[in-house]
Amino acid sequence: MPLLEQLQAEIKTAMLAKNAGRLGTLRLLKSAIGYAQIEKKTESLPDAEIVVIVQKEVKKRRDSVEQFTAGGRPELAAIETSEITVLETFLPQQLSPEELEQLVRATIQELGATSKKEMGPVMKAVQAKAAGRAEGKTISGLVGRLLP
Repeated sequence: MPLLEQLQAEIKTAMLAKNAGRLGTLRLLKSAIGYAQIEKKTESLPDAEIVVIVQKEVKKRRDSVEQFTAGGRPELAAIETSEITVLETFLPQQLSPEELEQLVRATIQELGATSKKEMGPVMKAVQAKAAGRAEGKTISGLVGRLLP
């Protein structure tokens, strides 16, 4: 089932269950997807682009959790954390640390990267291969650690 259809079904389920928190988060996601469709002047987006949108929304909420925690607002941080949980149901299964490390090592060998100066191309290649199954921050740390 395409992600947009899955989102519609989840919205309907949340409405029937009268789950206001989940429903609000799902509607915000649908809105973000709608804005992306308008921006790209298309009727529908492929699942890969929807995954990118979901990742951006999760990142926004993670940043908010950090800010709320630093600001002494744990109740708002808890709300953002619950929204992250809802959004993550639309993301593909994340790569394990071992799988990610193997992917990074293979990419470094493929590209023949020998120094940190070549981190950019390695990062780009790894992100393309991971296809939304790993965070950029995690990939960046691993590439930085593995390149001499």
